[in-house]
Amino acid sequence: MTSVESTPPPLLGATEIRRLAGELDVRPTKTLGQNFVIDGNTIRRIVATAKLDPTETVLEVGPGLGSLTLGLLDAAARVVAVEIDPKLAARLPQTVTEMRPEKAENLTVILSDAMKVTELPHAPTALVANLPYNVAVPVVLHLLEHFPSLRHGLVMVQDEVADRMAAGPGNKTYGVPSVKGAWYGTMRKAGVIGMNVFWPAPKINSGLVGFERGNPPQTTATRQEVFAVIDAAFAQRRKTLRAALAGWAGSPALAEAALLAAGVDPQARGEKLGIAEFAAIAEAKVASVPGTP
Repeated sequence: MTSVESTPPPLLGATEIRRLAGELDVRPTKTLGQNFVIDGNTIRRIVATAKLDPTETVLEVGPGLGSLTLGLLDAAARVVAVEIDPKLAARLPQTVTEMRPEKAENLTVILSDAMKVTELPHAPTALVANLPYNVAVPVVLHLLEHFPSLRHGLVMVQDEVADRMAAGPGNKTYGVPSVKGAWYGTMRKAGVIGMNVFWPAPKINSGLVGFERGNPPQTTATRQEVFAVIDAAFAQRRKTLRAALAGWAGSPALAEAALLAAGVDPQARGEKLGIAEFAAIAEAKVASVPGTP
């Protein structure tokens, strides 16, 4: 006989999402990258894949109408939700009170653009979010920079962005998101989500990216100095590093000197290098004596 306790708590489905949107006169906008998840099984899959500890504080960006928020509250001790839309931010606590009254005090809603958030009332240990496609990478990098308490996370992004975030050196999708993400830890592709679980349905699949925070490479260069090398190397990714880094270093000769000092072939291309090699290049330039030929 099936126990009543085995029935999972209710989540927002298509009917509830559309009702809430109608109540608030909210129409999902491309500008804010709003695509609401309307499938409970997808929410449960995301939460399970995130591997949350019951004691954790989860940071959710763009909670929207609360589909994922409810699932996160079921799995974690606290959720801090950052929402840019005033109507959605104001309605979310009410939705949680209606559907999870015992968890209402465990939710904190911050009305803000996630790219402007540098402090939170509770230190988050995990980031789990359905991120707007157009700002996904900058948001993840910004939050990892400003919240060292974030130990791991799972974000849903455009599928091809997920591939770029998780790619390793030598992969055709490897680029700036891959290398900068590697500064903070390890990123991996954790699954693909189809289009029909969203309202409105996007025209492309979504991808899940999981990350575990690690230590940045040992270097005397700052993160900003290392990221400047990465940006320069991939701005003209078809060029050799000697040519691509000429503007960054001051001349092709200075770029070659920094590359050789870092133990990197000047004829190599950025897509072949890992984060440690980019850090070594930045460090070599910082340590170089002015006037190096």
